[in-house]
Amino acid sequence: MKQRVIAVAVVALISCLVAGAADRKYIVNPRPADAKALPFSDAVLVGNTLYLAGHIGLDPKTGQAPEDPAVEARLVMDGIKKTVEAAGMSMDDIVSVQIFCTDLKYYSTFNDVYKTYFHGDFPARAFIGTDKLLRDGKYEVMGIALKRTP
Repeated sequence: MKQRVIAVAVVALISCLVAGAADRKYIVNPRPADAKALPFSDAVLVGNTLYLAGHIGLDPKTGQAPEDPAVEARLVMDGIKKTVEAAGMSMDDIVSVQIFCTDLKYYSTFNDVYKTYFHGDFPARAFIGTDKLLRDGKYEVMGIALKRTP
């Protein structure tokens, strides 16, 4: 009897895992050749919830962060928007955002760009100071979006 209960529990667990995996959509935006093998997706859609990986704002010509913090902020937010739209959502579906920034003096610069991407209410947000980011970036942005029901 005990073995039967364990077997049923294992089958139920495997069924849940298989159903959960089938319910996922992995969003991977086109990448330069040197970035194709990176071990992450730009986002994962599970049901109506989109989990956005950290995005950095790189100049597509150089592969590095631009010197101008406003240009970098625009590039990173354009990347977030592209990923959200690839999942069939809009920027107004974003409910939570975390911004990592290497110098808090860029807070106002980032906000000036950030607020142009939303209409009406803004997502919950954290602006977090950090030491260094990849490719000498000033910002890394990640978040969660929830598809609105019509």
